[in-house]
Amino acid sequence: MIAGLRGTVAAKLADALLVDVGGVVYRVGTSATTLDAVGGEGNPVRLHTFLFVRQDQLTLYGFAGPEELRLFETLIGVAGVGPRLACAILSRVRVDALHDAILREDADLLATVPGVGKKTAARLILELRGKLVPAGPLPAAGSAAHADSEVIEALQALGYTAAEAHAAATLLPRDGAMTAEERVVAALRELARA
Repeated sequence: MIAGLRGTVAAKLADALLVDVGGVVYRVGTSATTLDAVGGEGNPVRLHTFLFVRQDQLTLYGFAGPEELRLFETLIGVAGVGPRLACAILSRVRVDALHDAILREDADLLATVPGVGKKTAARLILELRGKLVPAGPLPAAGSAAHADSEVIEALQALGYTAAEAHAAATLLPRDGAMTAEERVVAALRELARA
């Protein structure tokens, strides 16, 4: 099995990276989080990978960090969640927010992911509860979740949908240095860009 790749970014696609490894270019499916983390074409890159094997295909998936790879492997273990849907979940919901959503049984956050309805979100929560044990301490997950819920409530009060509010909140920095008002303003900027 291919456990990792080290090379240079040959190209970035909407849902994948093309990685040049010694003259051989690999197509590696990935999340938007990893796409943002690796930089542009020509940058050196190291990916933690998973080779997905089906009867009729071999597909390589890769992530910038081992925690994202571990979550990907856990997600595809859930009935009805394939690699593409797992990448969509990881693209929409940060690693710490996903852990927190499972702990709080927040099906609404998971349902904001395209392809995940209320039933799939409920199944994800049911099957992942207890399985998602963080490799290390999560950076202030409880306080981050509280700050996100304040932002989401404020955005919904301003007329944005739950999906739009959740999506904007997941893009905010996690350093905890911003006040609630600053987080709402930053979320509004993210929504204006979309």
